[in-house]
Amino acid sequence: MLSTSEENYLKALYKIAQVKGNPVSTNDLADELSTSAASVTDMIKKLFEKKLVDYQRYQGAVLTSEGGRLATELVRRHRLWECFLVEKLGYGWDEVHDLAEQLEHIKSVDLVDRLEEYLQFPRFDPHGDPIPDRHGKFTIRSQQLLCNLSQGDRAEVVGVALHDSQFLRFLGEMHLEIGCVLEVLEVFEYDSSMRIHIVPDTKTLISSILSKNIYVKKYS
Repeated sequence: MLSTSEENYLKALYKIAQVKGNPVSTNDLADELSTSAASVTDMIKKLFEKKLVDYQRYQGAVLTSEGGRLATELVRRHRLWECFLVEKLGYGWDEVHDLAEQLEHIKSVDLVDRLEEYLQFPRFDPHGDPIPDRHGKFTIRSQQLLCNLSQGDRAEVVGVALHDSQFLRFLGEMHLEIGCVLEVLEVFEYDSSMRIHIVPDTKTLISSILSKNIYVKKYS
């Protein structure tokens, strides 16, 4: 039986590897979990002893097959609970992360399978992240960052790179939510900010900080 802390480390390793690849450095883990590099090293050694990570000093850590399986299960539970909280209980997408962090540690396989069926087998969570199925498989789609679009491009918002509640609330206030369609009206060379048209009738200016953290599916 793994502790909550050990599970959090496995999930953090999975998350970082998805973005930056393997191996995952202790510094990246420390930043992700808001802890010290020394604490990370101690935990990685414990997970190594349990054969959940492969680790070499100064070279970072990689999830083993079993570690990857457990991490994927955690991610699945977390994202399904986020869907439930938003779709069935009416929470905002900026409110569910911390609650799902607690619920993901409920280990009943039957409960999670029933939850997935009740939600009609969603493929993506409220933030646009793919949800692994019970076999660890998930949907891969074509997407890119909004900052890579050019003037005249049209696209649909499909995800976000940050789950910070303040960031998500700000996007909501701007009507930049999952599923919205936008057109790039102008890209300003000076600071890479963009003027965009959000269908049907919102025109706004967004900073490069926003455009670098919003995933879109470009229309051909």
